[in-house]
Amino acid sequence: MRLLIVGGYGVFGGRIVELLESEARLTIVVAGRSAAKGAAFCTSRGAVKAKLETAAFDRDGDLSAQLKRLSPDVVIDASGPFQDYGAGAYRLVEAAIDAGVHYLDLADGSDFVAGVSAYDARAKAAGVYVLSGVSSFPVLTAAVVRVLAQDMTRVKEIVGGIAPSPFAGVGENVIRAIASYAGQPVARLGPNVKVIGRPFTQQRRYTIAPPGRTPLRNTLFSLVDVPDLRVLSELWPEAQRVWMGAGPAPEVLHRALIFCAWLVRFGLVRTLAPLAPLMHWAMNRLRWGEHRGGMFVEVKGVDAGGRARVRSWHLLAEGADGPFIPSMAAQAIVLKQLDGDAPAPGARACVRELELADYERLFAARIIYSGFRETQVADAPLYQRILGDAWSALSESVRAMHDGARLGEGVASVERGSNPFAWLAGVAMSFPPAHAETPVRVHFDVSSREEVWTRTFGAHRFRSAQYEGKGRWRRLLVERFGALEFAMALVRDGKRLRLVMRAWRAFGVPMPLWFAPRSDAYETEEGGVFRFFVEISHPLVGLIVRYRGWLKPA
Repeated sequence: MRLLIVGGYGVFGGRIVELLESEARLTIVVAGRSAAKGAAFCTSRGAVKAKLETAAFDRDGDLSAQLKRLSPDVVIDASGPFQDYGAGAYRLVEAAIDAGVHYLDLADGSDFVAGVSAYDARAKAAGVYVLSGVSSFPVLTAAVVRVLAQDMTRVKEIVGGIAPSPFAGVGENVIRAIASYAGQPVARLGPNVKVIGRPFTQQRRYTIAPPGRTPLRNTLFSLVDVPDLRVLSELWPEAQRVWMGAGPAPEVLHRALIFCAWLVRFGLVRTLAPLAPLMHWAMNRLRWGEHRGGMFVEVKGVDAGGRARVRSWHLLAEGADGPFIPSMAAQAIVLKQLDGDAPAPGARACVRELELADYERLFAARIIYSGFRETQVADAPLYQRILGDAWSALSESVRAMHDGARLGEGVASVERGSNPFAWLAGVAMSFPPAHAETPVRVHFDVSSREEVWTRTFGAHRFRSAQYEGKGRWRRLLVERFGALEFAMALVRDGKRLRLVMRAWRAFGVPMPLWFAPRSDAYETEEGGVFRFFVEISHPLVGLIVRYRGWLKPA
């Protein structure tokens, strides 16, 4: 197959090349206004299995002549911003149809994607497919909603969002698109009516937390103009609300954008387009936080029994793998066509061509995790409510200790730090003295609000309370020792359940994580017996306490 990528050396086009360059059945033409930049990009890719070529391509030039010269089987428009294409927005679509060339794009503008359907008859007559919006919004979101709503008789609300890593790198065309629509009125389809929304003037917070993984920080999302606002409403017309957001980081820059969007909303500024270069500079220079990103989709509906259901899908991408996700839809469609499973002819928004399983096969090659959550009943065990689907993967003895056990008995060893300040910290927290081996009893006082753990090492007793985090600590387990509260992620690490520190506060005041005590804590099963390990230290004083042992429900 001969593949022409317009904008092939840009941010999204370059990632499509990287995703497909190991496919020996492809010739990839990396095209753009500068053939020299295309050649430099191809050289940087080194030895690859696909054949890479470069070509100058001007979207404002004679498209028919250029397509005839390059003779592609498929053309991918990865340039944009599609919101700025103007009166000749569909010139490349028309030229591809006339040349008998398949077409797909990564358009993120709802108006552009909706308008492609006008070419449906022409595309079918030419025997080619024209797919618009071939990106996370709406291809991946639509695939996820189909899974979440598969046994719902009525879908009431669809909400989703994407939170890119602050180190992902944002393309200039993406920023230009955001600047063009921030604060401007955009149409969203509600139940039989059009609802006017204003991107970046409507917000919600959400915690992306694939079951058993360390969740992202609680993220502020703002409404964005993406194809989902229309196409998902058309697929699920009974939905009372479809809302899609973006959660760029750092949050301080996000809030600055929100402020500017409100200036547009109130008519004090006509558009943010002139600020696009400054916005691009800031988003790619002022970066801090964790190098990880994610995505979520949540569906509220009613099942056949009339029960209200709330289900969500969570995705987490570590490091530099997240930015590839928007380009994976194009990768999947090209690979399927190579295998003889090309999309049907016609022009439409790309919402039915891929399923979640198609994505999961591609996720497996990268550090990308995903999973489902459903609202747990109020009387479910505390750890089960936080872990979601990962609960069932825990060993039997670990589940038993958190599911109805009222007393655990066993043996433990305790070590204490030698630093005088570490000793004082241990005394303040009521940690047990050092023992080579001592009987241990843990009493669990469980209520609907919290669990109080009373630990007795020999004759020494100390207690803490555990409960489910709320607000910015949602999806986290919170443990309270007097005036100190520690929010921890429950992370499944092979056979171990780790407790990973994510935040803390003293006397109700949030404290910096860099100043927090260091904790290494896990639970596991060995020989059918529940075992635990807890080590608490601090960079300034070293080890405070370390205890380990085993318990059996009594």
